[in-house]
Amino acid sequence: MPESIGQSAALGTTGIVLHRAFWYDVFVWMVSLGREHSYREKALDLARLKPGESVLDIGCGTGTLAIAAKRRVGAAGRVYGVDASPEMLARASKKANKVGAEVVFQNGIVEALPFADGQFDAVLSTVMLHHLGRKVRQQCAYEVRRVLKPGGRVLAVDFAPPTEGKRGLLDHFHHHGYLKLHDLVALLSEAGLNTVESGEVGIGDLHFVLAAAPAAT
Repeated sequence: MPESIGQSAALGTTGIVLHRAFWYDVFVWMVSLGREHSYREKALDLARLKPGESVLDIGCGTGTLAIAAKRRVGAAGRVYGVDASPEMLARASKKANKVGAEVVFQNGIVEALPFADGQFDAVLSTVMLHHLGRKVRQQCAYEVRRVLKPGGRVLAVDFAPPTEGKRGLLDHFHHHGYLKLHDLVALLSEAGLNTVESGEVGIGDLHFVLAAAPAAT
């Protein structure tokens, strides 16, 4: 979907920013092989969300996952979504208002998250990190570590490289890059986050890492 890609110069990010909200939703539907609801629920299961927790969805796009996360954490929980694209956030807010979900969507970049230290129980990053160059990706990981509470969790979901000689329909549309699982583990480890679980999501070529910040001493 190259027509939906742009640079957010005003926010100062060098990462790829998706702006066309409608096509983003189509892309997510393709990524999940038409099983978007199952994909969202699987991601939230992997993140081990609990009622009352505070959650941040980075690169939240049009907000569907953040809205689903709010249902998991309930009235006592808080959910925030951050994205560099105002167009994405406008659609996200419209979705949340339509279903009466209290989610706060904020314009910002992942390499300089607009949140205080130690604010969140869980951070979600789904099919976003491959859009970032190595340096920005590292900055993002350190920012995630910074905003997590002691013992807080981060779930990172992204594309695995396609098996050699085997390319599906999605690969003809997806040109933004991939992340090997061991590179994803290393990225979070270098930021001081400890891997709890990793493996295949079970939908398409997606894999995940669940990592945790050190507990308070």
